[in-house]
Amino acid sequence: MIGLYAEFIRIRFLSMLAYRMNYYTGIVIYLVNIGAQYFLWSAIYSGADGLGGMNMAQMTTYVAVAWMARAFYFNNLDREIANEIRDGSVAIQFIRPYPYLAVKMMQGLGEGLFRLLLFSTPGMLLVWALFPIQFPKDPQVWAAFFLMLFFSFVINSQINIMTGLFSFFMENSEGMMRFKRVMVDLFSGLIIPVSFFPGWAETVLRLLPFQAITYLPSAVFSGKGGGIGIANVLGVQTLWLIVLCIPILLMWRLARTRLFVQGG
Repeated sequence: MIGLYAEFIRIRFLSMLAYRMNYYTGIVIYLVNIGAQYFLWSAIYSGADGLGGMNMAQMTTYVAVAWMARAFYFNNLDREIANEIRDGSVAIQFIRPYPYLAVKMMQGLGEGLFRLLLFSTPGMLLVWALFPIQFPKDPQVWAAFFLMLFFSFVINSQINIMTGLFSFFMENSEGMMRFKRVMVDLFSGLIIPVSFFPGWAETVLRLLPFQAITYLPSAVFSGKGGGIGIANVLGVQTLWLIVLCIPILLMWRLARTRLFVQGG
C-alpha cells in the first residue's frame, strides 16, 4: 500500500511539471505580496521597537516564511472532490481497492512537494536577496519547522477535504469553498499574525485549528517571543490532526449514502 501511495505522489508531481510555468510566474506574484506586506508593516512599525511580540526584523521573516510555506500546504482538494461528486466520477472511486480520501491526500502531497522544490525554495532565496530576512541559526529550529510544515499541510488538507465533502449534502458548495479560503488565509495568521488580533479574538482563534497552519510554525521560525515553543506547537498540531479525523470519517460515512449526480 505504501508503494501505491508513493506512486500517486509521483504521478501528481510529474503532472505538475507540465504546468510549471504557472508556478514560475506565481513566484513573482508571491514576491509582490511579500513586498507589499513588507512596506505595509514597515510603515506600521515606524517609530516602534516592537508590536505584537515581534520586532520589524522578526515580522519581515514571519511574512516571508508564512507566504512561502503557503505555497507548500496550499491545494485545491476541496474543489477536486466537489467536481468529482458533481459529475459522478467519485462513484468509480467507491469500488476501487484503495481509500479515496487517503489517495486525495497523497495527490495533494505530490503537488505540495512540487511547490516546495520549484516554488518555495527558489522564491525564498529571492526574498532573502531582496528583503532583510533573518534565518534561524539553530539546526533544531530548521528541522522542527519542516516537521511543522508537514503538519500544516495535513491540517489544511483535512479542512479542504471536509469542505469538499459538503458537496455530498449541497447542490452547490462554491460559496462555502470561497468562504473557507478566506477564513484560512485570515485566521491562520497569513495576512495578520494572530497576536495582533484583539484579546478576545485571539482567545477564540487559539481554540480553532487555523493558527496551527501558518501562525505557530512561522512564529517559531521567526523567533517570536511569547512562550511559543517547538514542543507546544507540535503538540497543538498533533491534537488538531487527530481531532479533524473524526468529522471527516463521520462525513464520509454519511456521504456514501447520499450521492446524486448533477451531470457527466
